[in-house]
Amino acid sequence: MNEATDVTALLLAWSAGDAGARSRLIDAVYEELRRVARGHLRRERPDHSLAPTALVHEAYMKLVDQRRVQWQNRAHFFAIAAQVMRRVLVDHARSRAAAKRGGGGSVMSLHEDDARTPPLDVDILALDRALEKLALVDPRQSRLVELRFFAGLTVDETAAAIDVAPITVKRDWALARAWLFRELQSQPS
Repeated sequence: MNEATDVTALLLAWSAGDAGARSRLIDAVYEELRRVARGHLRRERPDHSLAPTALVHEAYMKLVDQRRVQWQNRAHFFAIAAQVMRRVLVDHARSRAAAKRGGGGSVMSLHEDDARTPPLDVDILALDRALEKLALVDPRQSRLVELRFFAGLTVDETAAAIDVAPITVKRDWALARAWLFRELQSQPS
């Protein structure tokens, strides 16, 4: 059984009430979640106070508390994980900004080697606001950014998660990144 099938089988077993499947699931996805968390935190400022392990544990605790989710497959799990990690990072940045008495949020990089837009370091709170605006304009592109940026899904995994062709993901990813670049450049510092 390959990794994707294994995760899907564990999710379905967990949804069906198999309590042991939940602990086997964490074993199956933990390293992938840590890889995603390390990627996020690498884009943060060097003195960030949230460690990858803490981000994974906080996100996982919220994931296992999802009672109404009917898990479909690995891509679906990581799509929900993307939303949860985004919320954890945004909440962390908000609490840090509040503690600094008007200080800014965390800075992250919205960059990809094959990007047609220049690299851009963004404040996580500004990115969150921009994604909310993008969701009003194009909900699929906003979701796609969440999956690619926050969950670290590949083009093919993202395509499966939102049920579109990989070429559509590539096109929408380029458009969404360009839109976000413009939006974030126009926001006050």
